[in-house]
Amino acid sequence: MMPVHLPLTLHRRDGDPAPMTRETPTRPDPARYARHLALAEIGAAGQQRLAASAVLVIGAGGLGSPAALYLAAAGVGTIGIVDHDRIEISNLQRQILFATAGIGASKAQAAGARLRELNPDIRVIAHEVKLGEANVMQLLAAYDIVIDGTDRLATRYLINDACVLLGKPLVSAAIHRFEGQAMTWVPGGAPCYRCLYPQSPDDLVPSCAEAGVLGVLPGVMGSLQATEALKVLLGIGEPLTGRLLVYDALSLTFDEFRFQRRVDCAVCGDHPTITTISPPKESRLSGITEWTPQQLAQELKNGTDDRLLLVDVREPWEWAAGRLPGSVHIPLGTLPQRTGEIPAGVTPVFICAGGVRSMAACRLLAAQGRSAVNLAGGVSAWSGVYGAPPPPQDHQH
Repeated sequence: MMPVHLPLTLHRRDGDPAPMTRETPTRPDPARYARHLALAEIGAAGQQRLAASAVLVIGAGGLGSPAALYLAAAGVGTIGIVDHDRIEISNLQRQILFATAGIGASKAQAAGARLRELNPDIRVIAHEVKLGEANVMQLLAAYDIVIDGTDRLATRYLINDACVLLGKPLVSAAIHRFEGQAMTWVPGGAPCYRCLYPQSPDDLVPSCAEAGVLGVLPGVMGSLQATEALKVLLGIGEPLTGRLLVYDALSLTFDEFRFQRRVDCAVCGDHPTITTISPPKESRLSGITEWTPQQLAQELKNGTDDRLLLVDVREPWEWAAGRLPGSVHIPLGTLPQRTGEIPAGVTPVFICAGGVRSMAACRLLAAQGRSAVNLAGGVSAWSGVYGAPPPPQDHQH
């Protein structure tokens, strides 16, 4: 595969409709980048090219942290960070951009400060916004390449579609428990994320918070994303186009799976059906009701529990830590095969940690023409009102 060369004459929008001309990079410090300058594949011209480049890192989390740090260290002139969250203590197990003292601070702002501390010669733009259909095209337009460090499938598809429509190279990675995967898309006929995964039920895939993740795993995958981005910017090597790289931390093995562009791909196929990004139309699934913890408690107090079935769809380890009294355990992944265990004469109240997986369970039953209730905020919201629920007894399953 021929190296990829990108034009670097774009204009930037810092979350503002008014365009701002990209700053002319200063001459890279030969002492700071001495090891790069010693590489014939990079040299002074390549280092200057990096200084003139702009990379957008979406998600300052486990993947975005190492990717952003290595891009800053490498001398990428402009780095954009998209993240609307704040630092939580649970982030520090894997999100190496942050420190304990920063708990509660804006991730985007803290990431910017850390990157500038590492390399004061670069420009960092903190985009403290939630990425969505309304702003994705504007945010991506000013950058040369995008690194996807998000953990929701719906967002990955959104980023993929926007990159394809804008012709922006994309380096995507994902992590789950002890495994990671990565791929790269570049303009010019390479298969995109939708070619690999045409569609997927977003809510059926647990996040890191739900499934857990080895802390060092995103360090490996995020570093690979930075590697891919630098290769594409420099036009050297062979990017991961048409190849899915899979890493297994437990066996310490890498596997590679090749895939082709789908002629029927919805966004990069011969006759694409996705030709623009627009805000989704609001829709409401009939048969789905959402209750607060107080509403559920009142229903149970009113003696309607014989017409309700509390169904906990969390993973076994979450269930073992504590559950609402009287609930039954059907993990979300097994629900499609176990809907028959929910009697037709009762209304299931689905429960998970935060309300996301339980809503997916509601949708599953609604698709079968049944009514269902979602506990808004899940066990977390219930605990905030009534205290943490107790663990199940040994004889309960």
